[in-house]
Amino acid sequence: MSDVKKFLYVNRKAPYGTIYALESLEVVLIGAAFEQDVALAFLDDGVFQLTKGQDTGEVGMKNFSPTYKALGDYDVNKIYVEKESLDARGLTLDDLLPLTYEDEDDDWAEKDSIKVVSAAEMAEIMEQSDVILSF
Repeated sequence: MSDVKKFLYVNRKAPYGTIYALESLEVVLIGAAFEQDVALAFLDDGVFQLTKGQDTGEVGMKNFSPTYKALGDYDVNKIYVEKESLDARGLTLDDLLPLTYEDEDDDWAEKDSIKVVSAAEMAEIMEQSDVILSF
């Protein structure tokens, strides 16, 4: 049995207006740098964190969404988005950033990091996690 704990970072807040989304991203990158087994979950308004074309000019905050594209470089490739949350907000997978990673076990093939899952599948992912941090 492995001593490596599975960390799941749950993101439920919109990307701007609070510090939660940015703080979550920073903690994920730190954890990944220390080789934690890291996964991210996006539910409720958290799905907006991954949308394309974010413009923060009106809110006076830096747009940090391009940082999500670096997750694959930190071996963070388990990114789960709840389908019901997307549907409720009129979004689809095509509205989200194209996040990928290079799979070293498959001759460095580029693969999608985002997996859209049902609420039931999300519950199972949470059940299988050792540590859940909610933002």
